[in-house]
Amino acid sequence: MTPSFGYWLLMYAAVAIIALIVLIARYRLNPFIVITLISIGLALVAGMPPSAVVGAYEAGVGKTLGHIALVVALGTMLGKMMAESGGAEQMARTLIAKFGEKNAHWAMVCIAFLVGLPLFFEVGFVLLVPIAFTVARRVGVSILMVGLPMVAGLSVVHALVPPHPAAMLAVQAYQASVGQTLLYAIAIGIPTAIIAGPLYAKFIVPRIQLPADNPLEKQFLDREPRDKLPGFGITMATILLPVVLMLMGGWANLISTPGSGFNQFLLFIGNSVIALLLATLLSFWTLGIAQGFNRESILKFTNECLAPTASITLLVGAGGGLNRILVDAGVTDQIVGLAHEFHLSPLIMGWLFAALMRVATGSATVAMTTASGVVAPVAIGLGYPHPELLVLATGAGSVIFSHVNDGGFWLIKEYFNMTVAQTFKTWTVLETLISLVAFGLTVGLSYLL
Repeated sequence: MTPSFGYWLLMYAAVAIIALIVLIARYRLNPFIVITLISIGLALVAGMPPSAVVGAYEAGVGKTLGHIALVVALGTMLGKMMAESGGAEQMARTLIAKFGEKNAHWAMVCIAFLVGLPLFFEVGFVLLVPIAFTVARRVGVSILMVGLPMVAGLSVVHALVPPHPAAMLAVQAYQASVGQTLLYAIAIGIPTAIIAGPLYAKFIVPRIQLPADNPLEKQFLDREPRDKLPGFGITMATILLPVVLMLMGGWANLISTPGSGFNQFLLFIGNSVIALLLATLLSFWTLGIAQGFNRESILKFTNECLAPTASITLLVGAGGGLNRILVDAGVTDQIVGLAHEFHLSPLIMGWLFAALMRVATGSATVAMTTASGVVAPVAIGLGYPHPELLVLATGAGSVIFSHVNDGGFWLIKEYFNMTVAQTFKTWTVLETLISLVAFGLTVGLSYLL
C-alpha cells in the first residue's frame, strides 16, 4: 500500500464516521440500516474485494453479538428479577439511607467502582442499571443524574484498575507490577471518576431534556408494589455472585496449578457468560421462589424483559461490524504506521496510540491490548523506568471519544432513552473527560516519581 493511499484510507474512514453521525443524528434514519450501508460503502471505497465485504461485516457482527447478546439477555433477566422481587428497591433504600437523598449520585459512583472491578463494562452496566432506575425514581431526579456517575465508575475501573481483564493484559505486556499498578490506578481513578461522574453530571443533566416515556425504565419500575422486600444481604449476595466468580476466574492461575482440573473449573465458572448464567439461576430462587413467586411468574418475567433489548443488541452488533471493516480495510494498520512515524515518549505514545485505536475500532479492550502490544517493545527497548504508568496512560487513551462504532454508545443511548446528539453531549464527553483527566494525572505522577 502506498503512503498516499494510506492517507486517503484515513480520510475515507473519517468521512464515513462523520456521515454516520449526520445521517443518524440530523436526518433520523434507522441507525442499524445506516451503519450497515456505511460499513459496506467504506469497505468498497477502501478497495476490499466485493466478495469479502459482507463476510467481514457479518463476522464483526457475529463476534460482537456472540458475547454481548448473551450478556445483555442474562443481565436483563437478572435485573428483571431484582426489579420484580423488590431487590432493586431494597438496594436503593439502603444506599439512600447510607448516603442521603442529596448524595445518591455519589452512592452510584461508589458501587459501580466496586462492582465493576472484575466485570467488562457491559456486564457491570446491565447488573446495575435496575438499581439506577430505582434510585432515580425514589429521589425524584433524572436517570442521568445517577446513571452518568454509575457509568463513570464502571468506565474508570475498565480502563485503569487491575484485576480488570483489559488492565491485566496491559500489565502483562508492559511487564508491570500488579500491586503498584493497582495502587497508582486507585490514586488516579478515584479523582477521575469524581470529575467525570458526579461533578460532570451536575453540570450537564440540567441541560438535557429526556422524553417522559422510557420503555426500558418501565419494565424495571412499573410493577405491583410489594409489602415484603428481600433482605439487603441476599440481594447483594445475588448481584455480587458474578463479581466473585469472575475474580476467581481471573486469579485461577494463582489459586490453582495451571492446567489442572480445578484450574479449568475456576476458568469455566469465571467466564462472564457462565458467571451471569449462574447468578441468574440463583436469582430465580433467592429473588423468585423464596419471595413467593411461582414458576409461571418467573417464566413471564424472563420472557417479557427480552423484547425491549432487541434493538440494543442489533445496534451493538452493527457497531461490531463497522469495527471489523475498519480493521480489515487497513485503517488500523495506517494508525500504527503513523504512531511509529512520530517519535514520541512511551507515555505519550501509549495514550495517543490507544486513543487513535479507540476512535478507529470503538473497543476500549481492543485499543488497550493493541496499543500495549505495539508500545511495550519500544518502552522496554528504551528502558522506561515506570511500566505501571504506561498501563495507566494506555488505559486512559483507550476510553476517549466513544462514538457510533462503540457498542457502549448504543447501550447508553437506548437504556437512557437519549437521542444520538444527547448521547454525544453526555456519554461521549464523559468518556473523553475520563481519558484526559486520567492521562493528566498520570503525567503529573510521572514527574513526582
